[in-house]
Amino acid sequence: MRTRTSWTLPTALAALALAAATALPAHAAGPLPTPPASRTAPAEWPTYIVTVHHGLDPAAVADAYGITPVHVYRHTLNGFSARLSPDQVDSLRSTAVVHSVEPDGPVTVTGPAV
Repeated sequence: MRTRTSWTLPTALAALALAAATALPAHAAGPLPTPPASRTAPAEWPTYIVTVHHGLDPAAVADAYGITPVHVYRHTLNGFSARLSPDQVDSLRSTAVVHSVEPDGPVTVTGPAV
């Protein structure tokens, strides 16, 4: 069997959905969850930086989880920043397409100048 390393997120999610639908009896398969109507996160939710695996579109990953990104990063890292609820943080950390979820904050660099 040939392995496709160039799958995009929608293709991978469709393949997983098809596999799950065929593995469950017809009466056990319920409707797919729909994204929330309002995708604007409350201002009191903290901002996180989410990095996704190389080859995936970070905007598509955010969209698949119903998240509106504040910024999408494609050069220095492959990911996005967004205001996330604690449930969203747990959900993203447990998925295979996400590499890391870290709180956003100030960064300082120490050491010799280059």
